[in-house]
Amino acid sequence: MTLKIYETFASIQGESTRAGILCFFIRLAQCNLRCSYCDTKRAQTLQNSREVTLEELVTQANGSGLELVEITGGEPMMQSPAVCELAKRLIRDGHTVMIETNGSCDLAPLPPEVIRIVDWKTPSSGESGKMFLPNFNSLRPIDEVKFVLSDETDYRFALEKIKQYHLAEQTPNLLFSPAYGVISCEDLVRWMLRDHAPARLNLQIHKCIWGPAREGV
Repeated sequence: MTLKIYETFASIQGESTRAGILCFFIRLAQCNLRCSYCDTKRAQTLQNSREVTLEELVTQANGSGLELVEITGGEPMMQSPAVCELAKRLIRDGHTVMIETNGSCDLAPLPPEVIRIVDWKTPSSGESGKMFLPNFNSLRPIDEVKFVLSDETDYRFALEKIKQYHLAEQTPNLLFSPAYGVISCEDLVRWMLRDHAPARLNLQIHKCIWGPAREGV
């Protein structure tokens, strides 16, 4: 089995509840959404991809010496079932596996050990109507839901979805991620304090270290 890969690299986990932890990244090519704030546009299509066997990807992950592996994209679930098999093999070899997904695809086929970081696209993305809503009714405490916020409308949308789908009762890992260079982090924190928002501020620390444009870090 093979997957269309944009890049693989070892770095730190830049977001999520595991921010700052060393991690091996497998970034798949191709995405079915075109979010306004996308920061990996070169991975949206297969144009910049290469075909890699699952065996080679597992060898790379094992060779990194890192326990944590994130499968990201693009949208990884566009390459299911091969991506599910990859996750299974990584878990078999002792890795903790996370998948970052745009929320538009069914996550049920994933092995139960996989930690799901599910984006809920906000209005400013232009793609908020394309979520696969059953994903948000079947979260586990290990899963995470991320809202990328560009303005206060996005923020209020996130609060509404947290309440409507009882997200805070399913998982404590709700992430408010300010769109880099678009929204004031100070404003976002002020809103969160005002409303006692049941979420954590989720900064992209890899961009703070290397800047917003650099890839493979």
